[in-house]
Amino acid sequence: MPATLRDWLKEEPFSLCMSAGFFGFFAHTGVLTVLEEEGLTPRQLYGASAGAMVTGFMASGLSTEALRNELFTLRRSSFWDPWPGPGLLRGRLFREKLNSILQYRSMEQCTIPSAISVFDLKDRKTVVLRTGDLASAIQASCALPVMFHPVRIGDRSYSDGGILDRPGLAGAAPGERVFYHHLASRSPWHRPNSPMLQLPKRANTATLLIEEITRVHPFALGRGVAAYDDAARSFRTALARPLDSGIARVVA
Repeated sequence: MPATLRDWLKEEPFSLCMSAGFFGFFAHTGVLTVLEEEGLTPRQLYGASAGAMVTGFMASGLSTEALRNELFTLRRSSFWDPWPGPGLLRGRLFREKLNSILQYRSMEQCTIPSAISVFDLKDRKTVVLRTGDLASAIQASCALPVMFHPVRIGDRSYSDGGILDRPGLAGAAPGERVFYHHLASRSPWHRPNSPMLQLPKRANTATLLIEEITRVHPFALGRGVAAYDDAARSFRTALARPLDSGIARVVA
């Protein structure tokens, strides 16, 4: 058994999965920064919602530094486009922002294979996208109900991938070796004992759980730097800690 989380990550190749979590992409990017510092590159990428956005950027070849710079200069006007429909925001500005940042347009071109969880509105189930337009897949996975209109891909309409797959693990094969970053939810819409808030129980998985990360939302984007710093600092601490039943738990 590896002595620490760092030992686990360096012992064998691993896939990376990042959970949903509203504007948690700042924290996810902090984790990516530390992985890069440690010279650790995942062989596969999985994610839902905020996790799909960050892993999608990584899959497309965007450097962590470039992603950090994009996020630190993000303004609400970059994605805020209210429009009548089944959600506050139309999503066109968000899509344009994604296309301006992504290095590759299709998932098949990506430097690291990725799988993005979305929610099929007709069949009411999670669908995993592995091919096709990357910006569309990310936009769909981030289409939080009430906030964004659903996203049409082909003849299907999709919404936030975290609806039924908050961890974003639906695309991972059984037994696959996965490093999972879990964004602890403080959403008032979930009961404290809701299954949606529980850590996934999965073999061959090392989970990083950082509690009390600075909360970011559309009207407090300036807190994003603090959330990024919380995650990076806490992950550096967690690397030196032993895993407890596969979990490295840190308070930011």
